[in-house]
Amino acid sequence: MESIPLVHASLGEQELAAVAEVFASGWPAGQGPRGKALEAQLTQKYGVGDAVAVSNCGAALHLALLALGVKPGDEVIVADYTFPAPAQAVRYLDAVPVFADVRPDTGTIDPQAVADLVTARTVGMIAVDTVGLPADYTQLQQIADRHGLFVVEDAACAVGATYQGREAGALAEVGCLSFHGRKGATSGEGGALLAADAKIGADARLRSSFGIGSIFDISEVVGLPIPEFTEIGYNFKLSDIAAAILQVQLGRIGELLARRTAVAARYGELLAGEDLLTVPHVPEDRTHAWQSYMVTLDAGVDRAAVAAELRAQGIGCGHGTWATHVQPVFESKQTCPVSADLFRRNLAIPMHAELSADQVERVVTALRSAVRTHSASSKALGGAA
Repeated sequence: MESIPLVHASLGEQELAAVAEVFASGWPAGQGPRGKALEAQLTQKYGVGDAVAVSNCGAALHLALLALGVKPGDEVIVADYTFPAPAQAVRYLDAVPVFADVRPDTGTIDPQAVADLVTARTVGMIAVDTVGLPADYTQLQQIADRHGLFVVEDAACAVGATYQGREAGALAEVGCLSFHGRKGATSGEGGALLAADAKIGADARLRSSFGIGSIFDISEVVGLPIPEFTEIGYNFKLSDIAAAILQVQLGRIGELLARRTAVAARYGELLAGEDLLTVPHVPEDRTHAWQSYMVTLDAGVDRAAVAAELRAQGIGCGHGTWATHVQPVFESKQTCPVSADLFRRNLAIPMHAELSADQVERVVTALRSAVRTHSASSKALGGAA
């Protein structure tokens, strides 16, 4: 039986042609002509002061916190229900990640939880657009303004999503994007930092290239300029090969997102009324990028057994994302009960732009059967028989 993967990158002839152009140019490394063109494209698309193309979203988060002046011992409130990159970025600087619980309906950071966690040591927050759904930025910005905090938007999953008519990635003073292979626009790996203030972008760009800036720019200067290392920097550059792919992918976001949205709508129709699971909730003031499609299983459903049955039929699935505060590396004594509950009960099913209508129906048929087979009520009836 044909397998249905959980994720699949939509890459083709246009992207290959763009890569061929880079090969012919003689500059495949980072911060070259294609990288600069990508940054200009991102700056215009998002209406920000500057955009910096980097190797991945984790690098963008790290550079954002450096540019915002986070120091050892500072507290940064982070969304708990997410891939742990935000908390790791805080720890890179020997600062303290403080985990905020999330809304049960959306899985996005709960503004009231954030407000309750602010202390004299708090310097900012990292909100996450959970698997492609923007957080509540109006309320979060109000909290930040009240306490003099920064807001960073982790929009890793949300390219193409909107909040109150604005693009995800440009909903806070700094936004961080991912172009990983499962995202709505991808170069396999890659990321970007979007900054409302061009000074933040300039700081990030300098640090992303060992603290000396663009080697390509230096190579274009007549003579023998010798750069000086004035900052401790990192090798977070995005290659021009990846930048060229992303220029094509950004032009295809509308097409690819429309296909993902159609898949999500069909899932919603077919799973409506299923008592043993809940489909994603999207508030009316925002749109979803559908990086992932996660259903929340009833507490009485054996998620591991459901996943095993789906995979046996060649259908990809996963646990969704993480409750960060329970990960051993953080040794946190905090509790985030909503996040922990979603971590136990969410199940990601196939979501990408290449899914066919027949594949969606096959996924739903298998999921519905597996959920009913592995529910507590089903087991009780079997035992009674």
